[in-house]
Amino acid sequence: MAVAAEPGLAVDPMKGLGTDVVDLDRFRLALARTPRLRERLFTAGERAVADARRDPIPALAVRFAAKEAVMKALGVGLGAFAWHDVEVERATSGRPTLNITGTAATLAAEAGVTAWHLSLSHSDLVAMAVVAAD
Repeated sequence: MAVAAEPGLAVDPMKGLGTDVVDLDRFRLALARTPRLRERLFTAGERAVADARRDPIPALAVRFAAKEAVMKALGVGLGAFAWHDVEVERATSGRPTLNITGTAATLAAEAGVTAWHLSLSHSDLVAMAVVAAD
């Protein structure tokens, strides 16, 4: 269903929007306290990308933020799907993309999501992700 934004301009409404911010020090501490958390939260591909960096924590934290942002964009809470159902990848251009599988893909299909948009950023203190579901 199209919604008129301005006279003569039709816009297809977004299905969902999610954002998440992760404190890097708290995330670093959580991973140090629970080493198996890395395997529970991240795919082998995500861990490999992070481990190729001098400090893997910002790369992992921003990916965790993306997974949480997907949950928010779908309007579901923790436990609605497995952490590995959402994987942050990179297009050949370098643009971050989402690979949505499993239960997360089923929930997205039920919500009518046909495309995802992802923005990632981090500073020395925080990592942030914004996800739009179209």
